[in-house]
Amino acid sequence: MTIAANVGPAWALEVANADSIAELWHQAEDCTRCDLYRNATQIVFGEGSGKAEIVLIGEQPGDQEDLTGRPFVGPAGRLLDHCLEEAGLDRQRCYVTNAVKHFKFTPRGKRRLHAKPDAGEIRRCAWWLGAELNILQPKLVVTLGASALYALLGPKAKLTPERGHILHPTNHPPVLVTIHPSYLLRIRNEADRDQQRRDFVSDLHKAAEFRPR
Repeated sequence: MTIAANVGPAWALEVANADSIAELWHQAEDCTRCDLYRNATQIVFGEGSGKAEIVLIGEQPGDQEDLTGRPFVGPAGRLLDHCLEEAGLDRQRCYVTNAVKHFKFTPRGKRRLHAKPDAGEIRRCAWWLGAELNILQPKLVVTLGASALYALLGPKAKLTPERGHILHPTNHPPVLVTIHPSYLLRIRNEADRDQQRRDFVSDLHKAAEFRPR
């Protein structure tokens, strides 16, 4: 068991106060805590049961998520669904959300290209992420990628060495560290992509089999 001594902004900073996810979502609808709202279509809040045992946290909504207002409905979301099924993890057990709730992008002609959120934007949006976790009180949190890991455990937690491990921050739910499914979509070499996918499914299987101590 690994003890994570430090926590990130979602657990270290002040967060919103609400009694339910629905109430929190209504508070967040007109969020202007950072400048990302200026160009995004809408805020994309978390989705899933208010009694979810497992929370999956990604980085930010993408183009399709921004247009539909729902998390993980684009190519990475569809891949996540397939990998969850392979891992035997029912998405109904999960609540899916992102560290940042507005789409950050760079215009390129008619396309909107993903732009990585910075630490300041993640800290601003921790107001909502931390509140989601306070309301849900999950048995396990799965961080999908480095931005989500930073939001929960701060800059000292690194994705590559912690990949596949379940960390146990004091007074907070355990955290399973893995990659974001969008990473798999960017791998050009088929053999490497297949191996990374198997590893990702193996990580998700650990979440499916997890039982609190």
